[in-house]
Amino acid sequence: MAKNIIPLAGVIGDPVAQSLSPRLHGHWLRRYGLPGHYIPMHVNHTDLPDVLDTLPRMGFAGVNVTIPHKELALSLADNVTDRAALIGAANTLTFMANGQIQADNTDGIGFLANIRQSLPGWSASAGPALVLGSGGAAKAIVSALISDGAPLVYVANRTRARADGLREQFGARVSPQDWTKIADLVGDCALIVNTTSLGMQGQPPLSFDLSRLSPPTIVTDIVYTPLETDLLAEAKQRGCETVDGLGMLLHQAVPGFERWFSYTPLVDEDLRQAVLAP
Repeated sequence: MAKNIIPLAGVIGDPVAQSLSPRLHGHWLRRYGLPGHYIPMHVNHTDLPDVLDTLPRMGFAGVNVTIPHKELALSLADNVTDRAALIGAANTLTFMANGQIQADNTDGIGFLANIRQSLPGWSASAGPALVLGSGGAAKAIVSALISDGAPLVYVANRTRARADGLREQFGARVSPQDWTKIADLVGDCALIVNTTSLGMQGQPPLSFDLSRLSPPTIVTDIVYTPLETDLLAEAKQRGCETVDGLGMLLHQAVPGFERWFSYTPLVDEDLRQAVLAP
């Protein structure tokens, strides 16, 4: 991109009004005094191919992609990173100088970076992990845990067949489990991750017996509304280290910002407060 052109980026979704990405990228642009703009764009699924064809010609350097476009965005890209191909979805698109679209999925690295910021030195190799849910976020997290050395990843989903699908996708270190078995597994895991919407504001609670839960198990929830879900609150009461879900959102944004605005931003308390501001 020519130096005299102000880079543009944004987030595409349907809906998109709830996205916090404009707030966090806007904070970075202001904080570092960088030229550029980041905007939300409500795009219908059937319009996505035309939109992605048009945006580079309008000066866009790239976009984030959210529900329901992640799988289609991957299929429309010219170049796909290994992790995006493995997960089967893209959340970060970069428009290259040669006119091609590069697709990446940064959810997994955002997840790992969030835990490590809270618990320096942590590694997935510490022991088995239990992942609740089997959607797109779960796939990214399972992939990241396996890459980081997790010896075994239990995946429990309300629909068992979807958990079975993650074993087919990621291999023998994934152990699908019935949803009713969660209580029996919590005492055997070094890490527990909720990737479902259960426990989110306005959603049903995530309810299962945590009586076997104890330190040194780490518990994290990708839900960030509220910041401390009932799962995290009870885990903390039982003496476990907990990590909220906001940091995953913040860390997954770093690679895209680097590519689009040519600057490596910090994820720190100032950013958290800016994103959480009313």
